[in-house]
Amino acid sequence: MVFREREMTVKRIKVCGITRLEDALGAMDLEVDALGFIFYPKSPRFLDLESARALSRRLPVFGLRVGVFVNAEFDEIMEAVKAMSLDTVQLHGSEPPEIAEDLREEGLRVWKAIRVENKESIKPFEDFPCEALVLDAFDPKKPGGTGQCFNWEILDEWTPEKPWILSGGLTPDNVADAVHRLNPVGVDVASGVESSPGVKDHELMKRFVANARRELVSV
Repeated sequence: MVFREREMTVKRIKVCGITRLEDALGAMDLEVDALGFIFYPKSPRFLDLESARALSRRLPVFGLRVGVFVNAEFDEIMEAVKAMSLDTVQLHGSEPPEIAEDLREEGLRVWKAIRVENKESIKPFEDFPCEALVLDAFDPKKPGGTGQCFNWEILDEWTPEKPWILSGGLTPDNVADAVHRLNPVGVDVASGVESSPGVKDHELMKRFVANARRELVSV
Protein backbone atom coordinates (compact mmCIF):
# COMPACT_ATOMS: atom_id res chain seq x y z
CA MET A 1 0.00 0.00 0.00
CA VAL A 2 1.20 3.51 -0.81
CA PHE A 3 0.11 4.78 2.60
CA ARG A 4 2.20 2.24 4.41
CA GLU A 5 5.27 3.19 2.40
CA ARG A 6 4.72 6.88 3.19
CA GLU A 7 4.18 6.17 6.88
CA MET A 8 7.62 4.63 7.07
CA THR A 9 9.29 7.82 5.84
CA VAL A 10 6.95 10.73 6.53
CA LYS A 11 6.51 12.15 10.03
CA ARG A 12 3.03 13.14 11.18
CA ILE A 13 1.45 15.40 13.78
CA LYS A 14 -2.09 14.62 14.91
CA VAL A 15 -4.25 16.90 17.05
CA CYS A 16 -6.94 14.77 18.65
CA GLY A 17 -10.17 15.45 20.51
CA ILE A 18 -11.37 18.15 18.12
CA THR A 19 -14.90 19.32 18.99
CA ARG A 20 -14.99 22.88 17.60
CA LEU A 21 -14.65 24.29 14.11
CA GLU A 22 -12.28 27.05 15.21
CA ASP A 23 -9.91 24.50 16.72
CA ALA A 24 -9.96 22.34 13.60
CA LEU A 25 -9.23 25.35 11.41
CA GLY A 26 -6.52 26.53 13.80
CA ALA A 27 -4.79 23.16 13.62
CA MET A 28 -5.11 23.12 9.85
CA ASP A 29 -3.54 26.58 9.65
CA LEU A 30 -0.54 25.06 11.43
CA GLU A 31 -0.46 22.37 8.71
CA VAL A 32 -0.81 19.42 11.04
CA ASP A 33 -1.21 16.10 9.26
CA ALA A 34 -4.27 14.67 11.00
CA LEU A 35 -7.26 15.72 13.06
CA GLY A 36 -8.77 13.28 15.56
CA PHE A 37 -12.47 13.09 16.44
CA ILE A 38 -13.55 11.00 19.42
CA PHE A 39 -16.72 8.93 19.13
CA TYR A 40 -16.56 7.41 22.61
CA PRO A 41 -19.51 8.66 24.70
CA LYS A 42 -17.63 8.56 28.01
CA SER A 43 -14.89 10.87 26.75
CA PRO A 44 -15.04 14.56 27.72
CA ARG A 45 -14.15 15.19 24.06
CA PHE A 46 -17.02 13.10 22.71
CA LEU A 47 -18.41 14.19 19.35
CA ASP A 48 -21.95 13.02 18.64
CA LEU A 49 -23.08 12.24 15.10
CA GLU A 50 -25.17 15.38 14.65
CA SER A 51 -22.25 17.58 15.69
CA ALA A 52 -19.91 15.54 13.49
CA ARG A 53 -22.11 16.11 10.43
CA ALA A 54 -22.31 19.84 11.11
CA LEU A 55 -18.56 20.10 11.64
CA SER A 56 -17.72 18.01 8.61
CA ARG A 57 -19.83 20.19 6.32
CA ARG A 58 -17.82 23.26 7.33
CA LEU A 59 -14.35 21.74 7.09
CA PRO A 60 -12.37 22.13 3.86
CA VAL A 61 -10.69 19.17 2.21
CA PHE A 62 -8.04 17.91 4.60
CA GLY A 63 -5.38 15.20 4.86
CA LEU A 64 -6.36 12.66 7.50
CA ARG A 65 -9.60 12.63 9.45
CA VAL A 66 -9.19 10.07 12.23
CA GLY A 67 -12.14 8.72 14.19
CA VAL A 68 -11.37 7.28 17.63
CA PHE A 69 -13.56 4.43 18.89
CA VAL A 70 -13.64 2.19 21.95
CA ASN A 71 -15.22 -1.24 21.48
CA ALA A 72 -17.79 0.10 19.02
CA GLU A 73 -19.69 -2.18 16.66
CA PHE A 74 -18.84 -2.17 12.96
CA ASP A 75 -22.12 -0.50 11.93
CA GLU A 76 -21.67 2.19 14.59
CA ILE A 77 -18.19 2.95 13.30
CA MET A 78 -19.37 3.13 9.71
CA GLU A 79 -22.14 5.55 10.66
CA ALA A 80 -19.53 7.88 12.16
CA VAL A 81 -17.27 7.37 9.14
CA LYS A 82 -20.05 8.68 6.89
CA ALA A 83 -21.00 11.52 9.26
CA MET A 84 -17.45 12.86 9.56
CA SER A 85 -16.07 11.67 6.19
CA LEU A 86 -13.38 9.74 8.05
CA ASP A 87 -10.59 8.03 6.17
CA THR A 88 -8.85 6.54 9.23
CA VAL A 89 -10.27 4.61 12.18
CA GLN A 90 -8.34 4.40 15.45
CA LEU A 91 -9.40 1.42 17.58
CA HIS A 92 -8.78 2.17 21.24
CA GLY A 93 -10.43 -0.77 22.98
CA SER A 94 -10.24 -4.56 22.88
CA GLU A 95 -11.57 -4.87 19.35
CA PRO A 96 -10.96 -8.22 17.59
CA PRO A 97 -8.76 -8.32 14.47
CA GLU A 98 -11.82 -9.21 12.40
CA ILE A 99 -13.38 -5.76 12.80
CA ALA A 100 -10.13 -4.16 11.64
CA GLU A 101 -10.08 -6.42 8.61
CA ASP A 102 -13.69 -5.50 7.79
CA LEU A 103 -12.88 -1.79 8.05
CA ARG A 104 -9.87 -2.15 5.78
CA GLU A 105 -12.06 -3.92 3.24
CA GLU A 106 -14.17 -0.74 3.23
CA GLY A 107 -11.07 1.17 2.13
CA LEU A 108 -10.33 2.67 5.56
CA ARG A 109 -6.96 2.94 7.25
CA VAL A 110 -6.86 1.37 10.70
CA TRP A 111 -4.66 2.50 13.57
CA LYS A 112 -4.58 0.27 16.66
CA ALA A 113 -4.04 1.97 20.00
CA ILE A 114 -2.14 0.11 22.72
CA ARG A 115 -2.25 1.04 26.38
CA VAL A 116 1.37 0.53 27.32
CA GLU A 117 1.92 -0.85 30.81
CA ASN A 118 5.03 -2.92 30.06
CA LYS A 119 6.79 -4.58 27.14
CA GLU A 120 4.40 -7.51 27.30
CA SER A 121 1.42 -5.24 26.68
CA ILE A 122 2.72 -4.36 23.22
CA LYS A 123 3.60 -7.80 21.91
CA PRO A 124 0.05 -9.18 21.29
CA PHE A 125 -0.69 -6.31 18.89
CA GLU A 126 2.42 -6.39 16.74
CA ASP A 127 0.60 -8.53 14.17
CA PHE A 128 -2.74 -6.71 14.43
CA PRO A 129 -4.15 -5.92 10.95
CA CYS A 130 -3.56 -2.18 10.78
CA GLU A 131 -1.51 0.50 9.09
CA ALA A 132 -0.01 1.89 12.30
CA LEU A 133 0.13 1.38 16.07
CA VAL A 134 -0.62 4.20 18.53
CA LEU A 135 1.17 3.83 21.86
CA ASP A 136 -0.69 5.45 24.74
CA ALA A 137 -0.43 5.38 28.53
CA PHE A 138 -2.09 2.63 30.54
CA ASP A 139 -4.81 3.50 33.03
CA PRO A 140 -6.99 0.73 34.49
CA LYS A 141 -10.01 3.05 34.56
CA LYS A 142 -9.65 4.84 31.23
CA PRO A 143 -9.10 3.55 27.69
CA GLY A 144 -7.20 6.72 26.81
CA GLY A 145 -7.03 10.47 27.26
CA THR A 146 -5.20 10.21 30.56
CA GLY A 147 -2.85 13.11 29.91
CA GLN A 148 -0.04 10.97 31.32
CA CYS A 149 3.15 9.65 29.75
CA PHE A 150 4.06 6.01 30.01
CA ASN A 151 7.57 4.87 30.84
CA TRP A 152 9.42 5.43 27.58
CA GLU A 153 12.19 3.07 28.70
CA ILE A 154 9.75 0.26 27.85
CA LEU A 155 10.50 1.01 24.19
CA ASP A 156 14.25 0.57 24.53
CA GLU A 157 15.39 -2.01 21.98
CA TRP A 158 11.84 -2.32 20.59
CA THR A 159 12.03 -2.68 16.82
CA PRO A 160 8.49 -2.88 15.41
CA GLU A 161 7.79 -3.79 11.83
CA LYS A 162 4.78 -1.45 11.71
CA PRO A 163 4.90 2.34 11.80
CA TRP A 164 3.96 3.68 15.20
CA ILE A 165 2.70 6.94 16.68
CA LEU A 166 3.50 8.23 20.17
CA SER A 167 0.61 9.40 22.34
CA GLY A 168 -0.02 9.97 26.03
CA GLY A 169 1.00 13.03 28.01
CA LEU A 170 2.69 14.91 25.19
CA THR A 171 2.99 18.68 25.59
CA PRO A 172 4.86 21.53 23.90
CA ASP A 173 7.53 21.10 26.58
CA ASN A 174 8.30 17.41 26.08
CA VAL A 175 7.44 16.58 22.46
CA ALA A 176 10.84 17.45 20.95
CA ASP A 177 12.63 15.31 23.54
CA ALA A 178 10.18 12.45 22.97
CA VAL A 179 10.70 12.45 19.22
CA HIS A 180 14.47 12.79 19.51
CA ARG A 181 14.65 9.88 21.92
CA LEU A 182 12.05 7.51 20.48
CA ASN A 183 11.84 8.39 16.77
CA PRO A 184 8.16 7.56 16.17
CA VAL A 185 6.64 8.21 12.74
CA GLY A 186 4.21 10.62 14.36
CA VAL A 187 2.95 12.24 17.55
CA ASP A 188 -0.61 12.52 18.86
CA VAL A 189 -1.75 15.25 21.27
CA ALA A 190 -5.06 16.17 22.90
CA SER A 191 -5.03 17.44 26.49
CA GLY A 192 -1.49 18.78 26.14
CA VAL A 193 -2.78 21.64 23.95
CA GLU A 194 -6.05 22.36 25.75
CA SER A 195 -7.38 25.03 28.09
CA SER A 196 -10.19 22.61 29.07
CA PRO A 197 -11.33 19.22 27.70
CA GLY A 198 -12.30 19.64 24.06
CA VAL A 199 -11.22 23.29 23.92
CA LYS A 200 -7.85 23.81 22.25
CA ASP A 201 -5.44 26.56 23.27
CA HIS A 202 -4.18 27.88 19.95
CA GLU A 203 -0.93 29.21 21.39
CA LEU A 204 -0.18 25.79 22.89
CA MET A 205 -0.98 24.15 19.56
CA LYS A 206 1.41 26.52 17.82
CA ARG A 207 4.20 25.76 20.28
CA PHE A 208 3.56 22.02 20.11
CA VAL A 209 3.73 21.93 16.32
CA ALA A 210 6.86 24.10 16.24
CA ASN A 211 8.65 21.95 18.81
CA ALA A 212 7.56 18.69 17.20
CA ARG A 213 8.77 19.82 13.80
CA ARG A 214 12.10 20.68 15.30
CA GLU A 215 12.61 16.92 15.46
CA LEU A 216 10.08 15.63 12.93
CA VAL A 217 12.33 16.05 9.93
CA SER A 218 12.88 13.28 7.40
CA VAL A 219 16.53 12.57 6.60
